[in-house]
Amino acid sequence: MDFLPHTAADDRSMLETIGLSDIGELFEPVPGSVRLEGPLSVPPALSEPELLDHLSVLARKSQGAADLVCFAGGGAYDHHVPSAVTALASRAEFATSYTPYQPELSQGVLQAVYEFQTLVCEIFGLEVANASLYDGANAVTEAVNLTVRVTGRERAVVAASVHPHFTDVLKTYTSGLGLRVDVVPFGDDGVVAWNEIDVGDAACVVVQSPNVFGRIEDLAGAVAAARGAGARTVAVSDPTAMGILRPPGAFGVDVAVAEGASLGNPMVYGGPYVGLFATTLDLVRQVPGRIAGETLDADGRRAFVLTLQAREQHIRRAKATSNVCTNQTLMAIAAGVHLSWLGPEGLRRVGEVCLRRTAYAARRLAAISGCRVRFEGTHFKEIVVQTPVPGAELVRGLARRGFLAGPALGRWFPHLDDCFVIAVTERRTEDDINGLAEAIEKELAER
Repeated sequence: MDFLPHTAADDRSMLETIGLSDIGELFEPVPGSVRLEGPLSVPPALSEPELLDHLSVLARKSQGAADLVCFAGGGAYDHHVPSAVTALASRAEFATSYTPYQPELSQGVLQAVYEFQTLVCEIFGLEVANASLYDGANAVTEAVNLTVRVTGRERAVVAASVHPHFTDVLKTYTSGLGLRVDVVPFGDDGVVAWNEIDVGDAACVVVQSPNVFGRIEDLAGAVAAARGAGARTVAVSDPTAMGILRPPGAFGVDVAVAEGASLGNPMVYGGPYVGLFATTLDLVRQVPGRIAGETLDADGRRAFVLTLQAREQHIRRAKATSNVCTNQTLMAIAAGVHLSWLGPEGLRRVGEVCLRRTAYAARRLAAISGCRVRFEGTHFKEIVVQTPVPGAELVRGLARRGFLAGPALGRWFPHLDDCFVIAVTERRTEDDINGLAEAIEKELAER
């Protein structure tokens, strides 16, 4: 908050309204043992200009993320967001609107959401998409719950190469529902050998491609393993890869989900993000969240509605497909504008640039003595770097040298404690990559 408008008279008026004599009475329920008694040990008050100058001096002593060359990955990526996306998505019609509970009054927002759904269907090669979910992890959980409903089974087989945050959220979300989550290992190449996995009585298999290591998984093998056991397939995708990879729908997956923050939404402090969710037409009545549909009004004009609402909790209560009762409208609209702005050719070019520069980074880093790319094979946007130094230590050292890398993998995979991830988006140049390589060389030389 830039400005506190309340005067002492305002404070007194508010206290009188709620029947209190002073602000101290507001805190009486707080135990005295945890209250700070007496005056605070702080310097005398400053005027506004003096305070702003003082804060500026302090800020210059800190190294912020904006001062670092960003190679961070693991779910949040430094993609370019065209100015047109921000200009359009920030219009008051979108930025100030909420979930359209009264569709007849929200035609513009509903049309934008409908276009977003159409674009999600197109990039994933599936027939139906919803109006978005809270984030990628939520989308994974809702996809698994869908397969539980349609199969009547209570077990999910999840690849260990799926982002651990997604798997953790799935376990937490379903811990009281009786769902068993079995995590199956990846091989020395960083992908799961699905022909060796016993899916058994699972409701679904969950596979991520590109996975948490940036490796391309065998989606066809995952689908075959699932179908052989009468299970469904949930594919976790990267929308920025859809311009150069076959879409999940082409492999016969039942549900495709993704974290969509890379589309139209800049990197921020952990969100807000936006979950993408698409599936086949036969599962449309099991789709969680909201769906914007197109119809004709009483005068035969094109109109938009929230459709198939009999699935939702505000109508069916305990029988609803999900407790999700809203969507990330603003982030979804930004994603839709971004995809529209890129078009198929632009999305393909983004994917190609990421692919080329990731390959260049892999070659450049592999040439460093004591450094190697941990998993051989095709990567998209991310690679795992292994050095003689614990990954967490090297990531901290690189930050001191002006490069934001990571995450370190030891916290998720103890046997990969000497590894960390770098992400190479279209924003990273060869000069950036060479600078990162030189920083790693210096770090290793000093240890």
